[in-house]
Amino acid sequence: MKAADFDYALPPDRIAQHPARPRDAARLLHVAGDGLRDRTVRDLPSLLRPNDVLVVNDTRVIPAQLVARRGAARIGITLDRPLADGTWHALARNARRLRVGDVLSFDGDATLAAEVAARDPDGGVALRFHTDDLAASLRRAGALALPPYIDRPAGPTEDDGSDYQTVYAATEGAVAAPTAGLHFTPALLDALAARGIGRVHVTLHVGAGTFLPMRGEEVRDHRMHAERGMIGAAAVAAINEARAAGGRVVAVGTTTLRLLETAAADGTLRPWAGETDLFILPGFRFQAVDMLLTNFHLPRSTLFMLVCAFAGEARMRGAYSHAIAAGYRFYSYGDASLLERACD
Repeated sequence: MKAADFDYALPPDRIAQHPARPRDAARLLHVAGDGLRDRTVRDLPSLLRPNDVLVVNDTRVIPAQLVARRGAARIGITLDRPLADGTWHALARNARRLRVGDVLSFDGDATLAAEVAARDPDGGVALRFHTDDLAASLRRAGALALPPYIDRPAGPTEDDGSDYQTVYAATEGAVAAPTAGLHFTPALLDALAARGIGRVHVTLHVGAGTFLPMRGEEVRDHRMHAERGMIGAAAVAAINEARAAGGRVVAVGTTTLRLLETAAADGTLRPWAGETDLFILPGFRFQAVDMLLTNFHLPRSTLFMLVCAFAGEARMRGAYSHAIAAGYRFYSYGDASLLERACD
């Protein structure tokens, strides 16, 4: 299986630079077993059934992009995830300049410092921050780590601060937004509830690895970056209750899907907490999710491979060709698709 097998050509003007306003006015391509239908996100209640359950990722994006200094050297830092020993794993530009034991200062907050506790061969570092309140320090010194295809020469805008956060974001820790969730508004959530569609919250903190391209051509040699997640007992009970009543599990976003499938790896969904590096490719046997709401993903990306695994490669190639021809907007601030799982 080669990365080139998951390539496609996208005109650059189809890459969304700003979200639809209001959020639920975004277009929605319903990829069903019997064909494709052009809708809008506002139509979602009519596309689902009473007793279905939406599972959403309530992670909250932190300002994870930092400018560090070691003496006169300027080093770009993108936080990834906290580690069990209290350090933070981070990606570092100019990482060759760093050595274990180096102490970094940070632009924007003269009180913030961090020691390099470890280095990875691939440019990752573990940082031990010297601060009593890291969240407050990040608000002063950090910026949103927007995807590189969103053109912000002067950095994230004030609008990005709200646009790049779901309306139900609650648990701080993500570097990137779970972008399928960006389409929801309070009014849409109310309409779904009135239709009898449940909503369950889980948490997966999207890491900095989501921005990294696949290295190499052999897909099965790729290793996913680990991301932290948690599914509580109440969430599991609500999902299992919906299934028992004949409802479908609708994952909002690939992050939610990967977390659910990690927690149901043996065929039974159970409470779970930890790190997942689950890599979903065509041939994967899905245990927990029946439908997937997701944005349109980059060519040759692990996320495009995931949707091909979920809905079928031929169907997804047809869906993406249709979306390009019909003028859909792609990637994080773009339009959405609602995928029905291919028959096993």
